[in-house]
Amino acid sequence: MARVLETLIPLFFSLVMLILARGSEAGGISIYWGQNGNEGTLAETCATGNYEYVNIAFLYTFGNGRTPRIDLSGHCDAYSNGCTNISVGIKSCQAKGIKVMLSIGGGAGSYSLASSEDARQVATYLWNYFLGGQSSTRPLGDAVLDGIDFDIEGGTNQHWDDLASDIPATKIFLGLPASPQAAGSGFISVDDLTAKILPVIKGSTKYGGVMLWSKYYDDQTGYSSSIKSDV
Repeated sequence: MARVLETLIPLFFSLVMLILARGSEAGGISIYWGQNGNEGTLAETCATGNYEYVNIAFLYTFGNGRTPRIDLSGHCDAYSNGCTNISVGIKSCQAKGIKVMLSIGGGAGSYSLASSEDARQVATYLWNYFLGGQSSTRPLGDAVLDGIDFDIEGGTNQHWDDLASDIPATKIFLGLPASPQAAGSGFISVDDLTAKILPVIKGSTKYGGVMLWSKYYDDQTGYSSSIKSDV
């Protein structure tokens, strides 16, 4: 997948975010939410005022005949259809002008695309179950998400472009850990990010902003608050 500043720093995220509803051309901060029960609710996350995007993580199983599965560790039990109340938080965020995305993939998922047709089937599933389509059952309730984030950390690179082509409006985000403990590598100090890196990537016409892993780690460091005025 597309990456930014590959020659400058090691990044640990796929940086493509597909946003259906176009917003401001200015950069914003995107945060991952959903993988730690101690990070607060979705509504509380958006109430901080630090984020323009929230990525609900993850739809971790899909493609190649697999039954799609979502996991929101510590927040709700998707296996028993217990995550439909997340729609309340999604709508609360959207009412504040914050775009809420579904992140697909992750570091521990089981996913791949076997063919262009498989990619189209996954795109149709995403549209009907999470975006603007229709389905009798929607894992996150009746809220309509604003787009899809690709966090593709494993498997092959085949047919992802086919999937992306069915969900238009691409922006590129710089993916970073919000603390040194959030990842094995890739942490960048606030001073280095704001003085050396952001001035380079903000010149891109596809620049979307900075994407942080995750809400839990951002709570510990206040990283988003420190960079918000520069993004």
